[in-house]
Amino acid sequence: MSDDAVVVIGGSSGIGLAVARRCLADGHRVVIAGRSADRLAAAQAELGRPERLAAVRADIAIRADLEVLFGTAGPVAHVVVTAADLPYGPVGMLTEDSMLRAIRSKILGPLLVAQVAAPLLGESGSITYTSGIAAHRPMPGGTLTAAVNGALESMVRGLALELAPIRVNAVSPGWVDTPTWERLVPAPEARHARLADMAARLPGKRNGRAEDVANAIAFLVNDKFVTGTVLHAEGGQVLV
Repeated sequence: MSDDAVVVIGGSSGIGLAVARRCLADGHRVVIAGRSADRLAAAQAELGRPERLAAVRADIAIRADLEVLFGTAGPVAHVVVTAADLPYGPVGMLTEDSMLRAIRSKILGPLLVAQVAAPLLGESGSITYTSGIAAHRPMPGGTLTAAVNGALESMVRGLALELAPIRVNAVSPGWVDTPTWERLVPAPEARHARLADMAARLPGKRNGRAEDVANAIAFLVNDKFVTGTVLHAEGGQVLV
């Protein structure tokens, strides 16, 4: 077990929650962060382990929030960022607010995390971000997501050099069956049909689960020879 924490920003639901669960199982102390106090409380109740789990309300795009987060987290070994605010829609319908939301969550926020967290990490520390399949296989209505995820992947390569020996990587999930889909496709039948269609096209004939991506992130956290890498955890979706 380690007393140095893994800080999971976006750890109250979906992939971030699965990462927190995996890190607890691996013996880490975990601090989850997110914007919703209610979701953080629900995640704490679900995960249990109060002796090794803490929660801090923080917005990734607000530097003061991050300073409070890392100022109260105690010694930190690794940082994982799964937070995302990604509006979808045709380019002509995107508002300036929606574009700025995506930039704040996927470009500004990750840069602020690097600024605030890096001085606290030891030489064996790491920062792992979350990109996505849209950076490589964009779809109509997903141009904004493709743009910010592509920028994030470029950022990872630059930060891996600039922050060395701290390791900086990203995982790029495909379609993962998480609560995010309830927002993207509210109608249950339509949502099920869309996910089933993608699953039928994938080599493994199933969509990803949050635990699949958590496994990929755990690899990036633990392998001390991997940096500047984008690890694809998308079941072959980039091929189809």
